[in-house]
Amino acid sequence: MENIAAFSNEQITRDLLPQKFGRRGMIWTGILVLLCLTGAYAYYRQLKYGLVVTSMRDYVSWGIYISNFVFFVAISLVGSLITAIFRLANVKWSTPLTRIAEIIAVSAIVFASLIIIVDMGRPERFMNLFLHGRIQSPIMWDVIVIGTYFFISCLLLYFPLLPDLKILIAFKEKSGKALNKLYRFQGSFWKGTKEQFQISDKAINILCIIIVPVAFCIHTVTSWLFATTYRPGWDSTNFGAYFISGAFLVGAGGVVVAMYIFRKSYHLEKYITEKHFEKMGRIVVLLALLYLYFNINEYLIPAFKMKKPEEAHLTQLFTGEFAALFWFAISIGMIIPILILLFKKGRRPLPVFIAGIMVVIGAWFKRYLIVTPTLLHPFLPMQNVPESYHHYFPSWEEWAIAIGSLSGALLVITFFARIYPIIPIHEIITEQHEEAEKK
Repeated sequence: MENIAAFSNEQITRDLLPQKFGRRGMIWTGILVLLCLTGAYAYYRQLKYGLVVTSMRDYVSWGIYISNFVFFVAISLVGSLITAIFRLANVKWSTPLTRIAEIIAVSAIVFASLIIIVDMGRPERFMNLFLHGRIQSPIMWDVIVIGTYFFISCLLLYFPLLPDLKILIAFKEKSGKALNKLYRFQGSFWKGTKEQFQISDKAINILCIIIVPVAFCIHTVTSWLFATTYRPGWDSTNFGAYFISGAFLVGAGGVVVAMYIFRKSYHLEKYITEKHFEKMGRIVVLLALLYLYFNINEYLIPAFKMKKPEEAHLTQLFTGEFAALFWFAISIGMIIPILILLFKKGRRPLPVFIAGIMVVIGAWFKRYLIVTPTLLHPFLPMQNVPESYHHYFPSWEEWAIAIGSLSGALLVITFFARIYPIIPIHEIITEQHEEAEKK
């Protein structure tokens, strides 16, 4: 952050304080609220009439809901990448990105949990997981590790926010009475003493150490939900690493998209600089190459052995019903971003933003392809069933709920940026002082 070395503390604070929604912000928020309400209405219809309103049947019993779940779980890994790994490695340039990454992680894990309840069809039975759960079940492992990851992510979001809450309380005229009451409720105990900072720093470091293995567990366990099921396309010992590498990629892609949008919307060019896009571009291309390797590994070995069930599955992906979607996801989610980001000109803000959007879109469709084609290839042949059972395309209710959940996650991020500083004010000021002392 070499460009802000000459800025005063007051100027940094005023630049980074939350800003009220402008016209574009109100339109954006209104669209998200409308999509969420449409999703809520579709869910009401699902509750009233049952899962018959969806296109899920005996064979494709998961569909778009579980695709959304896997996507949300994947993108949530960005919290441990940017916040924990970079902080433990003492990577200073990532400071303006930590809060962006952590709120993406928290919002994603919240809606990952909600979409599972939606998929159950009978939400009142959710309590049975706790009342009659079996520790032998991978689903139970997922519930435990998601809950743990959510709790740690919330603490990693809250603890670094405490010094900024003190600053927000001091700027009462900027925030207004209602928000000032919220800030006081959340952080009035924070006095900024040396002892409090020592305790906070120690707690954050402990959480950063803990969240890394928990983050790896959440994606490994999610992959085991598939890999422990003896089906073509899922019967793989590669799935744990495959899911983790893909999660790192989509998480990093989500951060560069958010970086660009916040930079443009809140005029943060002095804090989120071209250097940040250069470095994040390098990270994204590295992760894309890693994920591409695991994809090649995931498809090459079954194609080489070509067992009969695997042959039908791979044929449908590569040349059959899902071929267009498969090659779209591979090219737009990995190959094109790699080609963009390998070159220095491609690591400027706009190209990195475009590559990030491609990665996120490709990642969603990739999760859809992990779930649906396999379910359409059971080991026992489909016989004497309606033609609709041989195919799956989500109903409008499923699309509305899926899009509503994605909009809900974006709405959480939007409101957070309206209420709290999206870039840590105190950490930026502290790092500026440290740089000045070195000079």
